Amino acid sequence: MLLGRVIGTVWATRKDEMLEGMKFQIVRAVDLDYKPLGSFLVAVDSVGAGPGEIVLIAQGSSARLTWLTKDKPVDAVIMAIVDRLDIELPESQWEETLAKYSA
Repeated sequence: MLLGRVIGTVWATRKDEMLEGMKFQIVRAVDLDYKPLGSFLVAVDSVGAGPGEIVLIAQGSSARLTWLTKDKPVDAVIMAIVDRLDIELPESQWEETLAKYSA
């Protein structure tokens, strides 16, 4: 999954009939402090997210598992609006903890 911020909407009046009724949002990836990263993507919105909201994105085959996107030609879907993040481990310990559990 990807954490991102909705920054805009894609309007497409002509599209595949399997995509009719779907809203396409432009989402920019963010880090754990909600700071923007360089990448962005277009995702189908299955939860009614609005501009500025932090969202979770599913990509690939997982994007086709929501009620709205089931068996549709979709590669990314907004499947949650994030209320908050609780980071339990200080950033200074991330690498050490990762190495411990990766071995």
